[in-house]
Amino acid sequence: MSQMTAGSPPSGGDALEGATPADTRKSPLWLRPFEAVAALLMLTITVLLLTAVISRYVFGKPLVWSDEVVSICFIWLTMLGAAIAVHRNEHLRLALFVDLMPERVRSFVHAFALMAMAAMLVALIPSAVEYAKDEWFIHTPALDLPNSFRVASIAFGFIAMLGLILLYAGRTVRKTELALAVVLVAAIAAACWALSPQLMKLGTANIAIFLIGFVAVCLVAGVPIAFCFGIGAVCYLAFSTHVPLSVVIGRMDEGMSSLVLVSVPIFVLLGCVLDATGMGKAIVDFLASLLGHIKAGMSYVLLGSLFIVSGISGSKVSDMATVAPALFPEMKRRGHQPREMVALLATGAAMADTVPPSIVLIVLGAVAGVSIAGLFQAGFVIAMVLLLMLLVLARWKARHENMHGAQRAPMKLVGRFLLIAAPALALPFLIRTAVGEGVATATEVSTVAVVYALFVGQVMYGGIGLRKFYDMLVETAALSGVVLLVLGAASAMAWSITQSGVVQQLSTFLTTLPGGWIAFMAVTIVVFVILGCLLEGLPAVLLLAPIMFPIARKLGIHDIHYSMVIVCAMNVGLMMPPIGVGFYIACRIGDAPPDEVIGAIWPYLVALMVGVLVIAAVPWISTVAL
Repeated sequence: MSQMTAGSPPSGGDALEGATPADTRKSPLWLRPFEAVAALLMLTITVLLLTAVISRYVFGKPLVWSDEVVSICFIWLTMLGAAIAVHRNEHLRLALFVDLMPERVRSFVHAFALMAMAAMLVALIPSAVEYAKDEWFIHTPALDLPNSFRVASIAFGFIAMLGLILLYAGRTVRKTELALAVVLVAAIAAACWALSPQLMKLGTANIAIFLIGFVAVCLVAGVPIAFCFGIGAVCYLAFSTHVPLSVVIGRMDEGMSSLVLVSVPIFVLLGCVLDATGMGKAIVDFLASLLGHIKAGMSYVLLGSLFIVSGISGSKVSDMATVAPALFPEMKRRGHQPREMVALLATGAAMADTVPPSIVLIVLGAVAGVSIAGLFQAGFVIAMVLLLMLLVLARWKARHENMHGAQRAPMKLVGRFLLIAAPALALPFLIRTAVGEGVATATEVSTVAVVYALFVGQVMYGGIGLRKFYDMLVETAALSGVVLLVLGAASAMAWSITQSGVVQQLSTFLTTLPGGWIAFMAVTIVVFVILGCLLEGLPAVLLLAPIMFPIARKLGIHDIHYSMVIVCAMNVGLMMPPIGVGFYIACRIGDAPPDEVIGAIWPYLVALMVGVLVIAAVPWISTVAL
């Protein structure tokens, strides 16, 4: 899973003003208790899940209460993590358009974005408090605890985020611009409220006004994507329906609370362990010693490393950051152009996103009701199809590669690298086999994988200090909060779209397209490539999966087949210039100007697109491993 922005807000001295990552992690004293509690919750979840697995498989005594405790800890972790991410400026946003604005305009737009976020939170906090009160009468079955203990986290998280936003707005935005932004947001809200009777008569046209228009304006203004979705849902329900805003809280709670999603923070933590221990570098070194002496060998190593490392970390950014520094110097020495290397890095990361444990696949399975074990089995095969496309192109591109001085590594050296890398190489296959064969759920396997990686890292790769491990727990909480807040907001927005009736009209239109399921697949690919550019992969999946999957089922398309197509299509969009946010992350990691890489990446994107079309046209590829 990748946490990306396409840029940063105007420069300034605080986290919300686009401070560097190093700056944003120097937390003020008052925020440190939040981080300590989040780290403790993350550790508690991991230990509880591992204990539950051991108790069930080793002693045959399941801990019936563990799921309830994990569920409570999980949603508190999510909301605390979302608040920490606000301070760190890590929430997903599209800042491309803001970066193109003149400095004075950019500063005001940033003030507007902050006030729009604050307005959404102000609108939802009373409903979140009321929702927590109502849940007092619902008790958990095993521990008999009021559900308010769990859902009170939503109100607490909203209040914390509001406080952080107002604090940074007061400190970093000019008072005149802040006042103008408040007036503008209030004027828009007042106008919508005054026009509410007329808006209610417009029916599905309100979808275009609020769930497309308002969301698009906020997106262009650099409002984080989770808040864009939340603003769209709140405005649509408040100004064009009689539905209470407590429904938004309920949908967010449902969207963030599935126990399947507990594997998301665990796999994020696994990616952090991978980076900290150097397990990824061990894999890269082994592949380089094995293939580095042949023509296009370093390209093969780069793609192979991304394929394998992705099966451990589940994060595109982590994959690229692990592989690029280890391989780029040697590739440059052999005559590879930086623009070609970054193009291969970006598309290779997109290719590898279906390799388990892909966080996108886990979330998609939870949202669309698709077997995660089936997605993991199919994802491995699909990634190999895309890998083959890129390998063929890489070999053709390397036909003039300078191999002077390249020598085959001695088998003794290859063996030594294999011995070092073997524990790391075993991990992705352990994950895939355990989930695919039904030995354990994705959540259980993620916990076992973390413990395995920590043990192997401690024994073979130098280990992790306590301070470093604490920082990793906090980082995991922040990144998980980002992902899951988007999921909750997207659930509320998708519910609003569904209740409007437009989905039924869309279903009728798409199921009657000339060409049947093939035409529907073509529309799907286009839609997800475009949304992959604009929204980053995960929000696109969360928003459209509940809408598109029922239509696909009506047309007889297998759930796993359809899942593979949309994930692959959105990954192509994610790396597609000039908007795709993943493209800019790859350029930053590879230290190459985007203007130069744009020309080089298109052949690789075409190769990926050919692979996507083959996958869409041949369902057998997606289902053969099931």
